[in-house]
Amino acid sequence: MDGPQAPHVVILLAVYNGGDFLSDQLQSIARQTHDDWQVLASDDGSKDSSRKILEGFAATHPVTCLSGPGAGAATNFLSLIRQTPDHAPAGHWMAFCDQDDVWLPDKLSRGITALGATDDPRPALYCSRTWITDTALGERRLSAARPRPPSFRNALVQNVASGNTILLNPAAARLVEEAAQKIERVVVHDWWVYQLITGAGGRVVHDDTPTLYYRQHDVNQIGSNDTRLARLRRIRQLLQGHFRAWNEVNIAALSRLDGYLTPENRAILAEFAAMRRGPMPARLARLWRLGLYRQSRISTFALWVSLVLNRI
Repeated sequence: MDGPQAPHVVILLAVYNGGDFLSDQLQSIARQTHDDWQVLASDDGSKDSSRKILEGFAATHPVTCLSGPGAGAATNFLSLIRQTPDHAPAGHWMAFCDQDDVWLPDKLSRGITALGATDDPRPALYCSRTWITDTALGERRLSAARPRPPSFRNALVQNVASGNTILLNPAAARLVEEAAQKIERVVVHDWWVYQLITGAGGRVVHDDTPTLYYRQHDVNQIGSNDTRLARLRRIRQLLQGHFRAWNEVNIAALSRLDGYLTPENRAILAEFAAMRRGPMPARLARLWRLGLYRQSRISTFALWVSLVLNRI
């Protein structure tokens, strides 16, 4: 895989007070079997040793350190995406990186192999399962399976592309870089990318083999959703109305990008937006016609309940 024609991967790393675990993550990047990469890191105003750790790593590795906008992880990643063309060669691949994980050595090479040729004109996204671990990377369990196929109909109501596992081929990287210039806000960067790639008719490969250790601790931005309690917590958020607020943000962003969507997916987005405003019988009929789905039966059932309660 390595050599003169090896894909060049730009790794976008959003950092904020990550000093406790950042060195572990950076060293796992350095151990990648695919070694044609650079790190574009954005520190969002850390008050700990994060910046010093980044600068120390940059002394011997290809790292560019930027200052983030200071408005949270989603905005920091969006800022990184916007700035990538200024710091990366043409035709680059793109990966997202969290500050507290540990990548397995074949993470990049596995994703590159799964997506195939660099010159593929169709946007393509790779993502995978993870090993969910404790703070010390001790006990581990496999993240939730994704039994149903990735699609725009799934992406509108659920994110299955865990950002810390995402790799984008050059066509997908160009797409998200262009699109990021045209929007103001996203709920989380990985959900938006999943929606955009599928909405544009791109290809999504979800790997059942884990590619990293997903460290769980008290200040995780999102955290895992593989346990029964965590899944019930997500469903409760859906039923309480958080999902409706997230959808407002997602629809606003996608509506600004409708020129990138396929005609079929533009129609699905318009129908999804209309579904949320109509009376209950019309909402139910539209949801049936749209065929939106989540990955589990209970979660899809909760989607229908939330529609009845007007929480979508």
